[in-house]
Amino acid sequence: MVTPSAHILVVDDDLSHCTILQALMKGWGYRVTLAHNGLAAVEQARSVPFDLILTDVRMAEMDGIEALKAIKTYNPAIPILIMTAYSNVESAVEAIKSGAYDYLTKPLDFDILQLTLERALEHTSLKSENKTLKQKLLADNRNMIGRSAPMRRLMEMIAMIAPSEATVLICGESGTGKELIARAVHANSQRKERPLVSINCAALSESLLESELFGHEKGAFTGADKRREGRFMEANQGTLFLDEIGEVSPLMQAKLLRAIQEREIQRVGSNQTLSVDVRLIAATNRDLLAEVEAGRFRQDLYYRLNVVTVDSPALRERREDIPLLAMHFLEKFAQRNRKSVKGFTPQAMDMLLKYHWPGNVRELENTVERGVILLTGDFISEKELPLSMNSLTDEQHESGVENAIQPLELVEKNAILAALEKTAGNKTEAAKQLGITRKTLLAKLQK
Repeated sequence: MVTPSAHILVVDDDLSHCTILQALMKGWGYRVTLAHNGLAAVEQARSVPFDLILTDVRMAEMDGIEALKAIKTYNPAIPILIMTAYSNVESAVEAIKSGAYDYLTKPLDFDILQLTLERALEHTSLKSENKTLKQKLLADNRNMIGRSAPMRRLMEMIAMIAPSEATVLICGESGTGKELIARAVHANSQRKERPLVSINCAALSESLLESELFGHEKGAFTGADKRREGRFMEANQGTLFLDEIGEVSPLMQAKLLRAIQEREIQRVGSNQTLSVDVRLIAATNRDLLAEVEAGRFRQDLYYRLNVVTVDSPALRERREDIPLLAMHFLEKFAQRNRKSVKGFTPQAMDMLLKYHWPGNVRELENTVERGVILLTGDFISEKELPLSMNSLTDEQHESGVENAIQPLELVEKNAILAALEKTAGNKTEAAKQLGITRKTLLAKLQK
């Protein structure tokens, strides 16, 4: 899809070739400016904010490589495409090393030219979108990876609610990253300079949870040899994250409700009330409304917690993010295990995309770690993936996952796009990661 009003600078000392390219690209919907040598290109790039530059290599006054280096020094973000003859591929390699987005061989294949222009401009657009999102989300959310529609909605939701003081309830299956969402909300809030304190409510018994949350006095129970501040006081003027809130007992629910309503707590073994100022974020993998109807969760506490609800999407609902997540985990564990791993075979990526992922992102992370550890070659194949991923369980059949299986053509497309995204559009490197030749990759992109 053509980027609206994209402005392209074409640089070539062959005037007739320039004129042909100008007419062609105008027909594709681009605005085109011409320059007939490298010096003119550098001067124009300094004064006009072009979206892309297409330049020849061999020119009399400053060649394309020199112009590329000069322009990149001034504007590193602009994508530059190099045109070169088949016999001068060395120049193309030098151009890529100097920061060119890609190179095209002369005589130009106009279909490939059009596709390459679109990809380069789309890549620049995505980088711009990501920059905008990062400005909205000031926190270091490197683990919140994805560009699917559910993830975009999640990012937008975080950007809207983070600056407020509202209590937030994060709902979603286990392994979807609810704590990451809580951290993002806190880090973009007015309380970001104060602590974010987390506690897993399911990991503690009722008595221990009370002591952890509210603190205790010396001698309050066996082993209480000194006074201890609870998590509420630790989070004072900051944020308290209560994970697995649906596992809290009815008695603790009542005590939590009082603390939230009155903004006061009492240490275990003390009659003194202490004022606290915390923003509360809770998370659950249960349907709390159903728990309320079943009498297992207090209705008044539910409505206190459910001021703003954020849904953490399951991995099967954002399958297009799987290649990006898989590559992220691959790089992480390859570095940790001191291994050189280039990527996934198409068959392995196909399995990752088709699998139901009941354990969500956490399961994907563990799967990739296993693959890296077992790998002896350059690419993770289906041999390094768990045998359970080869077939669907009866439960998955009943849940309709068969209908979620994507056509092979779409799987291949997603894998190619993920590889291009990961390599910043470098087709040669993307082809290596996919385990195919560059020629094959170009043919698939053109298709």
